[in-house]
Amino acid sequence: MSALPVVDISGLRSGDDADLVRVAGELGAVAHDVGFCYLAGTGIPEATFDRLLEVSEAFFALPVEEKMRTYIGLSTCHRGYVPPGEEVTYDGTIDAKEAFDTALDLPADDLDHLAGNPMLGPNVWPDIDGFAEAVTDYYTRAMEVGRLLFRALAVAMGEGPEFFEGITTRTPSQLRLVHYPFDGTAVDAVGFGAHTDFECFTLLKPTAPGLEVMDSSGVWVDAPPIDGTLVMNIGDMFETFTNGHFVATSHRVRKVAEERYSFPLFVNVDYDTIVGPLDQFVSAGEPVRRQLCAGEHLFAQTAQSFHYLRTRLDDGTLTLPAGSVGQKEFGQDARHGAAVSSG
Repeated sequence: MSALPVVDISGLRSGDDADLVRVAGELGAVAHDVGFCYLAGTGIPEATFDRLLEVSEAFFALPVEEKMRTYIGLSTCHRGYVPPGEEVTYDGTIDAKEAFDTALDLPADDLDHLAGNPMLGPNVWPDIDGFAEAVTDYYTRAMEVGRLLFRALAVAMGEGPEFFEGITTRTPSQLRLVHYPFDGTAVDAVGFGAHTDFECFTLLKPTAPGLEVMDSSGVWVDAPPIDGTLVMNIGDMFETFTNGHFVATSHRVRKVAEERYSFPLFVNVDYDTIVGPLDQFVSAGEPVRRQLCAGEHLFAQTAQSFHYLRTRLDDGTLTLPAGSVGQKEFGQDARHGAAVSSG
């Protein structure tokens, strides 16, 4: 593979069953063959993204002490500022990126939040005019694209288009605002290390090159931005639903000199959803993937990736949910091990 495929999903808004089946077929092939593609025809106005980028630039330009007022370690539901070095992938890679994490903005008196759910609750907002409004607008529009994709991917899996509706009512789907500062000393090396995404699928809007995807033979392929598109990739939950038929493709970010912003939306099912291989993907004599609770898997993988949570694991004030899996158990990287090639 030399480049990611492009899938036009505008037909998913037509209401025509034939368009749904056609797009579902294209997405299903992508999900099986590589797990990554560009999406055209999303319907998200460029002005919505421009405003998101504007407020993100304003936030990351603040002094460190101002950004740390919203430090993610102060949150009880994993929201807020992620300073450089806070997040570490399973290969130990640390780079200079910083981020701001948001999700479904629930009220402070939400019952799940009050009960201690680690991924559901209120967002943390910096004191920047229009920040919350711009981020929420993009989140809402991108989640609507996610709803359309759930319908198409359900059909691609051999289910009815409504299959996910009952389990996507208040999901722990996270939107990250990620900033890679200018680095005039950057050399050709891995920045943010190889990983899969923990949820069902991801919708990514980057501003500059740097993303690389591992293809089915274990070769790293460049995935530069294409105007007017989002990048979509399959995550751990869809690999589990399909018993490996859909692949949660490993990807990474290369170090580049230019300043770069990246906006991934990690689209998930509801926190308590039990995810296991569907019957049509289970064949006699073949291994069957273990069932996982979607939210617990998300939290367990997050806790193993963020310094403030790993510290609590080490000192015993936090424990992983029962049945949690380790890192590096999904995607092409799991199939090919640590070997990496360039291509």
